[in-house]
Parts: sequence; structure tokens; C-alpha cells
Amino acid sequence: MGRHSRKVEILTAASKIVSERGIFNLTLEAVAEEAGISKGGLLYHFPSKEALVEGMVEHLTNNYREKIANNAEMDPEEKGQWVRAYVNVTFNQVYQNKDMNAGLLAAKAVNEKLLDPIRELYAEWQQEIEEDGIDPVKATIIRLASDGIWLAELFDIYHIEPEKKEEVYKTLLEWANE
Repeated sequence: MGRHSRKVEILTAASKIVSERGIFNLTLEAVAEEAGISKGGLLYHFPSKEALVEGMVEHLTNNYREKIANNAEMDPEEKGQWVRAYVNVTFNQVYQNKDMNAGLLAAKAVNEKLLDPIRELYAEWQQEIEEDGIDPVKATIIRLASDGIWLAELFDIYHIEPEKKEEVYKTLLEWANE
């Protein structure tokens, strides 16, 4: 098994702990046990809890960035392609392991500065949205609506019914095409 996949296994284990047991149960010992490795093996990849949480945020950020870029690149219609890609990924192609989103919660609890990569990415995304060829306010509203559904589900506040979620998704895409 390669170093990269071992890191992903560790990040997945850490995310699972945060999702299932809560942020205060995220310890290096618990992650090592969940990942099925020694604490020394964990420390080889992530020398501290802060480094582990930073890795969680970076992994999620890189995955999301890549998916949106790939979707936008495949969209033949230039006007609104970035907004459509954002909506599509947020609704349909979130990280396979939804627990990985817990890295954001962990970062907020461990060290708020660890959220800087996602903050920077959102600033880039907002610029992309405003330069996507559709009304910048409408594009921002589309992004915020997508984020709202994602965050409500992440925090387990509210899960919109699948049929309604599909209707919202289609409506946001229609707006991005106007």
C-alpha cells in the first residue's frame, strides 16, 4: 500500500471519529486505532493532531477543487459553466465519504486558522462565480443556496427530501443557464 493511500485511510479514520463520536473524541490514539495502525505509524504521516486536521481540510479542499474544475472544463457552454459545475458537484459529487467533511468541523474546533485553505478556495470560487458570464448577484445566490443545503446536511440540521432537493438542484441549474 502506498504512502498516499495510507494517508487517506488515516484521514478517513479521523473523519469517521469526528462524525460518529464528536470532535472532542478526536485523539491521535483513537485515530490510530480506527485506522488499524500504531500511533508511531500515524505520527510518521501526521506529527500532531493539528497536522492531522490540516491534512483533513487540505484533502477535502483539493478533492472539491479538482471536481469543480473538471466539471467546468467538460461543460461545452462557457457562460455559467463554473456556476453549473459548482452546483453539480455540491449536489451530486460531494466527497464519497461524507464523513470527510467533518474535517472542517475539526479545524474550527482545533485551530480556526486551519480553515484558511478552504477560505482561500471560497475566495477563488467567488471570483470565478462573478466572472462566469451571468449576473454576479444571481450567481452568488446560486452558490449560497447550494452551500446552505450542503451545510444543513453537514451539521445534520435538516435533510431536504430527495424529490425537493432534486427540484432545487434543477432550478439552480436553470438559473445558471439564463
